[in-house]
Amino acid sequence: MKILIAADGSASSDSIFQEAASRPWPTGTSFTVVTVVDPFFFSRVPHLLDEAKQKTAQALAEQAKPLAVARWPVKTDVILDSPRHALPRVARDLPADLLLLGSHGRGTVGRLLLGSTAQAVLRHAECSIEIVRRCSPGRNLADGMRVMIPTDGSEHAEFALQTVAQRPWPSHTEFRIVASPEYPVLIGEYPYYPPEQLSELAQSSREHAVNSAAVGEKLLRDRGLKTSQEVIEPMESPAHAILAVAGTWHPDLIVMGSHGRRGFDRLILGSVSETIALYATSSVEVVRRPVPVL
Repeated sequence: MKILIAADGSASSDSIFQEAASRPWPTGTSFTVVTVVDPFFFSRVPHLLDEAKQKTAQALAEQAKPLAVARWPVKTDVILDSPRHALPRVARDLPADLLLLGSHGRGTVGRLLLGSTAQAVLRHAECSIEIVRRCSPGRNLADGMRVMIPTDGSEHAEFALQTVAQRPWPSHTEFRIVASPEYPVLIGEYPYYPPEQLSELAQSSREHAVNSAAVGEKLLRDRGLKTSQEVIEPMESPAHAILAVAGTWHPDLIVMGSHGRRGFDRLILGSVSETIALYATSSVEVVRRPVPVL
C-alpha cells in the first residue's frame, strides 16, 4: 500500500503522523511525505525561496520520524507549486492508494482553511483521501478504534466496506454500519401523488436502508470484526443524518464511498461524502476505486 502524507508543519500535521504511526497497515506499506510550498508568496523576495525550501525539508524529516521509528519505509520531498494543484498530481504520479491530509480545525475558520485546499483535493485526487483530525484527549488508536461506515447500498459504498474488511485494524476496534432512508423530494403539496403512493415510496426506501445495513454488517462480521448496525431516521439530507449519529457515537474515523447513487445533486450541492469530510469532527476517509491504467 502506498500512502501519501501532505504535511504543512502545523499541529494538524502532527496529528497525521501520530495516527499513521499508531495504526496497523498492510504488509509492504510505504509512506511518501511531502510539503508543498507555493512559490507565489516568494515572488517579491525570490532569494528567500531556496532557504525556505531547505528549512522546510529539515522540518519535514523531523516531523516524519514517528513513521521511521515504527519501521515504515519513508521518503520526504518539498514541492514548489500550489498545494491544491500539486497534491492530486503527486498522488497520481506515485501512484498513491491513500492520501492523508490534515484539518486546520473543527470550527468555521478551520473549515474555510480546509476548504481552500482539501476541498480541491477531495474533488480532483484519484485515490482515496483521509481528512485527519486530532483524536480526543486520552484516546490511543493503538488500543482500538471506533469506525463508522455509512452505506446506501451502492457499489461505491460496497467498495468502501470491502476496503475496511481487507485492512488490518487495532485490536478491540468497533465498527458501526449506518444507513438512512432517502425519501423522494417532491415539490409543492404533492397534487399528483396519492398518499398511498408516497407511503409505498417511503416504505421501499426504508427497506432498502435496512437491507444495506444488514449486508454491510454481515460482510464485516464474516471477517471476524466486531460490528453493529443502525438504520437512522432521515433528516434534511443523508449527510445531516450521518453527522448527527457521529455526534452521539463519537467515531475516531468515518469511512465512506466517494459518492452514492445520485448524480445531479452532487453537481449542484456537493456530494454527501464531501459534506461529511468538511463538517465531521472526526477523521473521515473517502474511498475511491483505483483508476484503471490504459
